[in-house]
Amino acid sequence: MQNKIEIFNNQVIINYNLAYPKSREVLLKSHTFTKFVQYFIEYQETDNANMYAYLTKNGELNSKEASCDFCHFLRLLSIFTCEELKDEYYLSNKDATLSVIEEMYRNWRSLQRFGYMKSDNSTDFGINTLVAFDSASNDLILRTYRLFEEKLMGRPNLVYRQVQAGTNACFSVHTLDKVWADEYAALQDIPMIDTVMLRTPMILHPKSSKRTGMFTEIDTQPMTYFKKGESNWFCYPCKVGTLLCFVYFNSKYMSSALSMANLFELATKEESAQKPDLVVIFGNDDGNDATNFYYDEANDIWVGCISDNPRIEYFGYLKKMCLTLHNLAQMKKGWLPIHGAFVNIYLKDGTKKGIMLMGDSGAGKSESIEALKATAGDMIREVEVVFDDMGTIHLEDGVPYGQGTEIGAFIRLDDLDPGTPYRDMDRSIFMAPENPNSRMIQPAAPYRVVVHNHKIDLFAYANNYTNEFGLKKLTVQEVKDTCKLGKRMALGTTQEVGISTTYFANPFGPMQKQELCEPIIDTMFQALEDNGVFVGEIYTHLGFDKSNRKGLNIAAQQLLEFIQKKD
Repeated sequence: MQNKIEIFNNQVIINYNLAYPKSREVLLKSHTFTKFVQYFIEYQETDNANMYAYLTKNGELNSKEASCDFCHFLRLLSIFTCEELKDEYYLSNKDATLSVIEEMYRNWRSLQRFGYMKSDNSTDFGINTLVAFDSASNDLILRTYRLFEEKLMGRPNLVYRQVQAGTNACFSVHTLDKVWADEYAALQDIPMIDTVMLRTPMILHPKSSKRTGMFTEIDTQPMTYFKKGESNWFCYPCKVGTLLCFVYFNSKYMSSALSMANLFELATKEESAQKPDLVVIFGNDDGNDATNFYYDEANDIWVGCISDNPRIEYFGYLKKMCLTLHNLAQMKKGWLPIHGAFVNIYLKDGTKKGIMLMGDSGAGKSESIEALKATAGDMIREVEVVFDDMGTIHLEDGVPYGQGTEIGAFIRLDDLDPGTPYRDMDRSIFMAPENPNSRMIQPAAPYRVVVHNHKIDLFAYANNYTNEFGLKKLTVQEVKDTCKLGKRMALGTTQEVGISTTYFANPFGPMQKQELCEPIIDTMFQALEDNGVFVGEIYTHLGFDKSNRKGLNIAAQQLLEFIQKKD
């Protein structure tokens, strides 16, 4: 990205290397500020006709001329008093000009705002450099707004709010010296993210809040139709479980891509120089409106491609493509992907149990864990999250172990206890909180915990559609058949509503490659039986009435009783 500033798709991206405001004078004289003022004036033409007429002097000026004129006035106002500028047009009606300033500030803060800078041109670059730059910019914008506000009001404010006036997030980038294979040469010059700072809580308002369609395999390498178009691109290199994944994204989806910092461990510069296991192209301008994946056998890379389309603003497209590629790669190694939740429960009396619950979206996996926490109360010393959506079971010396994929959790707010989202809101990202299926992404576990081998004591299928209560032990064959059927009462979190079935409750890899997954299921379930793992079903009742927590509470009580049993 060579431009100083880009404003599009309800977001603004600032290149700090080209447009960093070191002082108020520099800020007000900058092309970056003038461009934003012009954007604001043009927005008023349809949003507020009276304000547009005021700023353009009743049509005497076009938007570019009006932005230059208003910026000139602000530069004067930053130095002189209103009395000294009494002949200025914009002081003939102070209330109108104050309304312009307040609306401009509100409009600026309504955008998703991002800043970035290069890290490979500075020998002493570090996170403190990035934080210092961004924080100083935030402070400058806030102080400048207050200066104009107080001069026009003719008095100081009595209450000051230290809001996020600068960016929502910032990051640093570097470029690769060489790409790992000739087929991917078009990706070489795309900047790689190496540091991210999020200003949380971060509230995003994507246009879409639901995922539709399926991820389908194709026999054409997506690199053959990769199109940058007129957009700029960046890469978020991350670790999905133990695998290295490079997510190349169209900058119009910056908010979704940077939200990954709360979900997938960011790879180091050294790791980013290696060949990835997975590659995701997000927002490809190919006109296909497709969500496809391809296996590059020659380079042993799974490649996912998601077409540019307004619907993919929903974060689930990005997250689930990464997990689908991960699951496909792990199944080739003989690992079994699990769509579910896995936690280690540590009681204060020293008891520790590994609890793995499996089920498709809306089945009640995370909700059961939350209900368990509430039921156990002070008895629990720690709940260690291994995964909250997707993980794996693999064997070592005949023993089944669980591992996770994500350092965070992408949680549907509708199904949580009302107080739950607020406990970690200072570290969280909220997505479309005003809409149904609103979500939050919050940190859940350190990466070292996620990729550690964890012993499984209980494996249960989360059943949200059967009118039974509690936790029920079944034979391994019964549980295996139930898991393969993947039945649930769909709650509309995707395109499905009502009773549905999905192979192994996992449309992200196992469903697409059933012939590969089938023998792995047999092997892992036999290992669960051989190692004395409790297998069964837990009945959540969420498919009947989300507001009625009776089923969850009964299940949580019986789950607690299992955990309390001494081995």
